[in-house]
Amino acid sequence: MTLAGAIMIGAGAAEVSATPLTPFRYEAQAQRHCPHDRVVWLDFRKGVYYRKGQKRYGQGFNGSFVCQNEARSGLYRRSLLGLR
Repeated sequence: MTLAGAIMIGAGAAEVSATPLTPFRYEAQAQRHCPHDRVVWLDFRKGVYYRKGQKRYGQGFNGSFVCQNEARSGLYRRSLLGLR
């Protein structure tokens, strides 16, 4: 067995587990999915999420409504732009 083969076999054993992200088209769907969490608008292209009340909440074609805890677990960051 070569060193490269041993590294590939060892790498397969240590897989990283990510929290599943459940995107929704409508805010009400996301709120039903996570009734005890805040719903945010996740912009996939920028890798940030916006809270309700921010200018870009629910705007654009590259995003979806998700639960805030899922967005945080997925390592998306909160946008500070447009806070009111």
